[in-house]
Amino acid sequence: MPDSGGSRAQREHIPTSGTGPGSDSAPLTPHGDAGALSVDPGAPQVTAPAGLPAAGGLTAPAVKAARRTGFLVTMVLGGLTALPPLSMDMYLPALPAVTDSLAAPAATIQLTLTACLAGMALGQLVVGPMSDRWGRRRPLLLGMVVYVIATAICALAPSAELLIGFRLLQGLAGAAGIVIARAVVRDLYDGVEMARFFSTLMLISGVAPIIAPLIGGQVMRFTDWRGIFVVLTGVGIVLTLVVWKWLHETLPPGSRHTGGVGEALRTMRGLLADRVFAGYMITGGLAFAVLFAYISASPFVVQEIYGASPQTFSLLFGLNSIGLIAVGQINGKLLVGRISLDKVLGFGLAVIVLAAVALLLMTTGVFGEVGLVPIAAGLFVLMSAMGVAMPNTNAQALMRTKHAAGSASALLGTSSFLIGAIASPLVGIAGEDTAVPMAVVQVVCAVAAVGCFLGLCRPWQRAGREAGGL
Repeated sequence: MPDSGGSRAQREHIPTSGTGPGSDSAPLTPHGDAGALSVDPGAPQVTAPAGLPAAGGLTAPAVKAARRTGFLVTMVLGGLTALPPLSMDMYLPALPAVTDSLAAPAATIQLTLTACLAGMALGQLVVGPMSDRWGRRRPLLLGMVVYVIATAICALAPSAELLIGFRLLQGLAGAAGIVIARAVVRDLYDGVEMARFFSTLMLISGVAPIIAPLIGGQVMRFTDWRGIFVVLTGVGIVLTLVVWKWLHETLPPGSRHTGGVGEALRTMRGLLADRVFAGYMITGGLAFAVLFAYISASPFVVQEIYGASPQTFSLLFGLNSIGLIAVGQINGKLLVGRISLDKVLGFGLAVIVLAAVALLLMTTGVFGEVGLVPIAAGLFVLMSAMGVAMPNTNAQALMRTKHAAGSASALLGTSSFLIGAIASPLVGIAGEDTAVPMAVVQVVCAVAAVGCFLGLCRPWQRAGREAGGL
């Protein structure tokens, strides 16, 4: 059964980071090696807030050190989760230009997105079990180094085929940041606190979709699409150095798996046999497919069909990301702990379905010829609803995986990216002159997500038993 609400550190009397969302008191440090504190018994002690354990009697200087450490860990994890939208969204305004530069069809260039997604999906299946066996830090650093090299080579790719190949390698390496960031959160938090922390990460990583297309659009004003990969290479180098310096190990040696590939496969098979875990995993993957159908198709829909400039597209994309962030913060600060996570998730999925159906009706001409504004409004509502769908599916699934966070995170990420990779080329199947395929893919995936949530997760059967008052 899932654990009860609150962080694992609270139940185990391990200091926990007050930088996690929902913490109003002086922060304490995460367990493991990430900023472990030493306590001077003779120094003045800080009293734990009501409702929390005594936390070993932290000194005032130790609390300040914990605050700094917790903030840095939060920012590093936010940077790791921001890497995928940076890799994807900075490149979006350049898709039409890449099509012209490499003399390739739009469907072929969209495969560069599919390749990166597929790489991130498959890479997580490898890195997740590795992090359960060897810890979080070493696989992460290795992945980041390879990501930097692959991204630099993308900037030099002379053909669409080579660009697709190195985007695949970029995704394989970048998977380390995605899967290990989630696993670190699972190492440190549980229950409601984990859901809140995911919402905080969404706030941090959500800045990336806002600024990435803006940066990409501005880079395109001074150079060509290759300059975007040069900028991404620099971002990768900085993040690698930050991880090396500030992200310490969060999985103690005693908690690591010692088996090989066979044990990893058995662990994953056991996770997939859990109907509820599988339900949240597939629901989250289908919701991500709705999101990625938008990401993949919107550069052509907004710029080619509705005549917007790359800068206008970037601004609209940033506005949609603001909606996602704002709803994510409402989820973490106001809803989690007060309303059942399943109820909030169900509401978010329902809004996604309604927005997708509205987009389908508009693009098929049911309401006559519509302009950019109604389409942009529908996309804004759809994107905003992702702010409750994505963090809550992750939190609900990971609550059921106490001892295999890396493998569970790998399955969650792999399913999302594989389903997204399948959805990506479908949105361009009818060419660049219609937005109907995008809307059809979104409706089908959104309805399937609701069906999976109801059929596999069966939230009404678990009311009152889940963490956070479910």
